Amino acid sequence: MSLLSLEGVTVRRGACPVVDGVTARVVHGEMVGLLGPNGAGKTTLMRAALGLQAAEGRITLGGASLDDLGPRERALAAAYIPQEREVAWPVTVEALVTLGRGPHRSTAEADRAAVDAAIGAMDLEAYRGRPATELSGGERARALIARALAQDTPLLLADEPSAGLDPAHALGLMRRLRDLARDGRSVVVSMHDLGLAARWCDRLILMVSGRVVVDGPPEAVLTPGRLAQVYGITAHLGADQDGPLIVPTGLARSELVKKEE
Repeated sequence: MSLLSLEGVTVRRGACPVVDGVTARVVHGEMVGLLGPNGAGKTTLMRAALGLQAAEGRITLGGASLDDLGPRERALAAAYIPQEREVAWPVTVEALVTLGRGPHRSTAEADRAAVDAAIGAMDLEAYRGRPATELSGGERARALIARALAQDTPLLLADEPSAGLDPAHALGLMRRLRDLARDGRSVVVSMHDLGLAARWCDRLILMVSGRVVVDGPPEAVLTPGRLAQVYGITAHLGADQDGPLIVPTGLARSELVKKEE
């Protein structure tokens, strides 16, 4: 059964489709990278998948139509980490992370265990009692990610979660997300870091101008010709014992951009 199914999903702004007929599925146990240049429609698609953005087409979460799910049911099915990193009130990090337990009707002990695990996973123990408004951008990002982890859902959608994180915490985050997938959950992560995407994701969905242009394993999606066409770059492509390696090296020449892979 698909945890997330999109069939012909379209989002319009006026007469212009910013997401145009997207069909895709996410199943148990996989980590899917959502890629594309700025303005490709990645954030809009994620918001539509959660009912935060009006859309045409059919969307199902956990096998149920999104239209048939109430707010609590949606929150129990999927957690969302948005791009925005704002915290409006000076609540402590612990209180912020605890908000992720809102949809659950569990015991205080279960809530405490989930919050403690999320704080530990994002290396925030030393910040537990600090007001979230006093954190740096990267620290605040980790706190908001911890809130989503504490929500403890089968599906997690993360929009540019590694943005603003230092290399160690970015790698730690990707490892944590992949561990969630290995444990049977599913993760969809929107990214601009092609190296992290190729290294940690099982499958990549590449969008351009609101449409999916390719959906497949990293080595089939991130080819030299496609990197030139979609991103206008050249890159060093390689691999080691842990997986693919991609290092952007320069801007593509016009003849490479025209080349079809």
